[in-house]
Amino acid sequence: MPTCLVPRVGVGSISSPLEVGASRAPQAAKDLAALFRDCGCEVVELGPVDSPSRATAAGRLLAEQHVHAVAFAAASWFEDYLVLDLLEECSLPVLLWALPGMETGALCGCQQLTSFLEQLGVPFCGVYGPLERGDPCDRAWEYLRGAALRARLRRARIGILGHRVPGMTHTAPNEFALKKALGPRVAPLDLPQLLAHAGDIPDGQGRATWQALVARSAACNVPEREGLEAMKFYVAVKELIARQQLDALAVGCYPHLMGRPCLPAAMLADEGIPLGCEGDVNGALGQLILTWLTGQPTHNTDWLEPLDDGSVIFTHCGSGSFSLAERQGDIRLESVRLMGQGVCALFPARPGPVTLVSLLPRGDGYQLAMLEGEAISSPMVFPGNPLRVRFARPVAEIIDWIFDEGIGHHWMAGYGRVGSTLAQWAKLCGPAVRMIPAGGRSGK
Repeated sequence: MPTCLVPRVGVGSISSPLEVGASRAPQAAKDLAALFRDCGCEVVELGPVDSPSRATAAGRLLAEQHVHAVAFAAASWFEDYLVLDLLEECSLPVLLWALPGMETGALCGCQQLTSFLEQLGVPFCGVYGPLERGDPCDRAWEYLRGAALRARLRRARIGILGHRVPGMTHTAPNEFALKKALGPRVAPLDLPQLLAHAGDIPDGQGRATWQALVARSAACNVPEREGLEAMKFYVAVKELIARQQLDALAVGCYPHLMGRPCLPAAMLADEGIPLGCEGDVNGALGQLILTWLTGQPTHNTDWLEPLDDGSVIFTHCGSGSFSLAERQGDIRLESVRLMGQGVCALFPARPGPVTLVSLLPRGDGYQLAMLEGEAISSPMVFPGNPLRVRFARPVAEIIDWIFDEGIGHHWMAGYGRVGSTLAQWAKLCGPAVRMIPAGGRSGK
C-alpha cells in the first residue's frame, strides 16, 4: 500500500542571550523536536540558535540533510538576522512557534521577523502557545506537511503514454507552468513501443497474477485472454515506471485502448503509483498529491449526477483499487462500457470522509479546486466504481460554483480530510497557484 508523506524538518530554538527567557532555549529546542517526532516528523536537531555563527552552521547542516522546512521555538526576543543568515545557506519555508512569557518578547520577535520574511517573499507560518498538542500544533503539522509536499513535488515525474483525449482540452498540461508553479516535470512516453513490448511478454508471466485477481473477485465475466492482456500491460508499464523513475502516469486510453490499462491502474494504485485515465496529466498529479497525503489509493472520477437526496455520484469506468470497494464481495471483473473489451473491476466505493481536487493550468500558473465531503454507501448506478458523496453545502450551490469558476469535470478523490494541508501547500507555492476552496468564491 502507499505510504503517507513524512515531513523532514530542521528543529531548534531561537533567542538572544541578553533577553529574559533565553535560558529556556536549550530545553525548548528539545521539547519542540520531541513534539514533532511524536506527530510523525523526521527531525534534524539544531539545538539553540543564538548567534550568527550558530545560524550559519545550522543552515549548512540543513542544506546537507535535505530537509523540507525549518522550525524554531522562540524562547525570547531575538535578532531577525539570525534566521536570515541561516536562510542564506538553505532556502526553506520557516515555522516560528512563539512561546508565552510577558517579559520574554518571544512573540514580539516572531512578529518582527515575519514582517521581514513577508517583504523578502520567504514562505513562513507563525503559531503561538505552549509546546503541546492542540490548535497551534495542528496548524504547525499542516504547514509542515504542506512544505513536505512542496519539496517532494519539485522532484516528481509524471509520464504520459499516448495523448490526451481529443475534445477534452482541460486535461492538457501546461508543462512550463506545471514545472514553475508545482514542480513536477512531464515525461512523454512512446505508447506504440510499450504496446509492442507488452505483446512480446509470454502469457504465462501474468497467468498466476490474473488467477489471483479472479479469486479475489465475486465474479469474472471476461475471457482469460483479456485478463492476460491486461497483465502483460501491467508488466510492461511497471518496467517503464522503473526505467523512467516515474511517480505517476497518465494513459490516453479513450476510446481504442479502453479496458486495457484499467486493471493495471488498480494494481499500481496499491503500490503507490497513480495511473490517470484519458491522458489527463493534471488528474494524475491530483491523484499523486492525494496518495501522498492520505497513504491510500485514490479515485479517478467524473462528476456525474446529483441524486434526489442531495448526494452526488462520482465515477469512472472501473480502474479503482480493490481496497476502495465497500464490500470485497461486490467486486466483478467485466469488460469496459461503450467498447465491450478489456477488463475492469466494478464495485461501489466504500464510505468515509473524502477530499476531492481538480487541478487545471491557468495562464502561467495552476488552479486548485477543492471539496471535502462524506462518502456514503452507493447503489451500483454506473458500470464503474461509483463514489457517492454528500456535501455540507447544497449541491445546487456547488454546481453553480463549478460553472462560475470554470473548474471542469474531472475530480480526484482521496479518503480523509486534507483540505487544510492543501491550503498550506498552495500558499507555499506562491501566487502561481490559485486556490479555489470548498465551494467558496475565489475573488477573481
